[in-house]
Amino acid sequence: MLVRDAMSTVVLTIGPTHTLRQAAALMSARRVGAAVVHDPDAGGIGILTERDILNSVGLGENPDTERADDHTTTDVVFAAPSWTLEEAARAMAHGGFRHLIVLDHDEPIGIVSVRDIIRCWAPGRQHVPA
Repeated sequence: MLVRDAMSTVVLTIGPTHTLRQAAALMSARRVGAAVVHDPDAGGIGILTERDILNSVGLGENPDTERADDHTTTDVVFAAPSWTLEEAARAMAHGGFRHLIVLDHDEPIGIVSVRDIIRCWAPGRQHVPA
């Protein structure tokens, strides 16, 4: 199975000046765990994840004043829609992250998460005895 078959095509894109609270509200409303951060001035694409927001709040930082660009990962590993799920899982395991932005012709077309991969590898909810 390929990344294009597993990825979410709901791509939340935010700007670098969004506050962490704004980003969290948008992520919650869209039910996604990551947002693509596009900074047209810097010319790059980054990713802000729920873990980035959690780390900031855990450090006592104010989500109403902290900006997305201060917590965005800019050294991003991107996936191609033609990657296998094994390639995506290997990249995530190697990099220690749970989301990959999927690019097609340098444009984000989706995000694939560990959860997406698990859903494909273990379809349906199976009851596991305690």
